[in-house]
Amino acid sequence: MFTMTVNDFLLTMAICLLAGGMIMLAVGVFIMVKKLMGKELQTIAEQTTKLAQKGIADDISGLVGNAGSLIESLNNLTKTTAGIGVLIVLIALALLGGAYALVLHIG
Repeated sequence: MFTMTVNDFLLTMAICLLAGGMIMLAVGVFIMVKKLMGKELQTIAEQTTKLAQKGIADDISGLVGNAGSLIESLNNLTKTTAGIGVLIVLIALALLGGAYALVLHIG
């Protein structure tokens, strides 16, 4: 049978927390960079701006109002994506801090 001391168990837990923290940190940074700088979001924003300009030039108030709503929705989407990325990074930092605390407890 496999025997494990308390120090071995704590070290194993620290390694698991470290690995999980590193993976979550990478995922959080990836979400913030990829989603916020996404090409699709920039394309939609550019097309919406052009649509709003055409609505103003042609004096179509409904088109301008809908374009404004779409731009507001895009801003909220960007904020939500950034918030999720920041939350994941904060959880990753907590996991890394927990791994560090376990390693300090061993010594």
